[in-house]
Amino acid sequence: MMATVTIFHNVVWSRHKGAVFTALHNLSTAGSIRYSMVQIADTETDRIGFSDVDYSFHRYPMQKLFDGCYEDVPLWKMMGRLTWEVMKAKADLIVLPGYHRPEYWAMLFACVLTRKRRAVFCDSTARDRPRRLLTSVPKRIFFALCDGYFGFGERSREYLVSLGAKRDRIFVPCQAAALPRSFLTERAFEERLARREGNAPVFLYVGRLSAEKGIDTLLEAFAQVRETVPNATLRIVGTGPMHDTLQASVDALGVREAVHFTGSLQDEPLSNEYFGAACLVLPSYSEPWGLVVNEALSHGCPAVVSERCGCVPELVVEGETGFAFDAGNVPALRDTLLAALRQFADSAQTARACMRTIARFDPRAAASHIARGCATMLVGTSDGEAASSAQRLEQ
Repeated sequence: MMATVTIFHNVVWSRHKGAVFTALHNLSTAGSIRYSMVQIADTETDRIGFSDVDYSFHRYPMQKLFDGCYEDVPLWKMMGRLTWEVMKAKADLIVLPGYHRPEYWAMLFACVLTRKRRAVFCDSTARDRPRRLLTSVPKRIFFALCDGYFGFGERSREYLVSLGAKRDRIFVPCQAAALPRSFLTERAFEERLARREGNAPVFLYVGRLSAEKGIDTLLEAFAQVRETVPNATLRIVGTGPMHDTLQASVDALGVREAVHFTGSLQDEPLSNEYFGAACLVLPSYSEPWGLVVNEALSHGCPAVVSERCGCVPELVVEGETGFAFDAGNVPALRDTLLAALRQFADSAQTARACMRTIARFDPRAAASHIARGCATMLVGTSDGEAASSAQRLEQ
């Protein structure tokens, strides 16, 4: 018997979700579950200017509800359309895009009214979104009304369990990067060695230039690193509201000649940045996962990240693929950057460790976890019976 699942996602802009949904669609062609993907809008306000919407990463049947920016759609119109889409869907399972917007609650109640099974994507962690009484009670209610959950990693699993989610219905990791089409895994190792060995230390930041990313911490720590390593440079890839403020900080710290703002980069130009960097630095105060770490490791580049990043348990193997430090702690970041230069001086050894760690975090693996979760929820049982039935549904 063929089962159907309708997955809602907020924006087409997310290349990585396009890669995962494409892999999920490909898996379904030989299985007993059919997936219907609904993208709500093209992009979000904070993504405008960062990179263009690229439909080529979405190689699966897709319905899009609104053109343009998500935030430009009036709330009443958004709630009405999404509620209607859930009500009319001929699906055995609805996967909701989140729990933090009013329209997602409307979708949840539509599922309850129509007695459709429902799951939800959760990208939060306790470190990224500390529990507060005012917000934790609604979350507990939302999660209690769901039949399953898809998270990025172990930290999202912990967060969901702390808010009453059913542990045996949490499926992780459902996260993977969408690498450029020119990227070839079999050539990445040689490319990394050719661009890195014997070159001066280069630290790399990739992401939005916004306050929660902690780039101010990085600039201060880098200025101190330069006192010990005067030929070190820092390359900042991205755009955002903090651009002018950060440039002023660079001038105030006296490191203008060593800090380079490249603007937003994609595909091969971004790959070249990863290949040429001694390490990626992600000093975020808030970071549910940190996809740029996936990208860096795929290029053989280790990562120094704040302890707030959700990907730390899975991707940051201390001294092998990177280091973690306390967010906002400038001396700790300075010492960690210096340690990274020493520890990862052997480019070949480091690249092998990075590529070995990231190998199981590709779009197909993420899609497999989603497929397993959907199959388990469709069976509607638990433990061993659900596992064996889910396996049959996936085949």
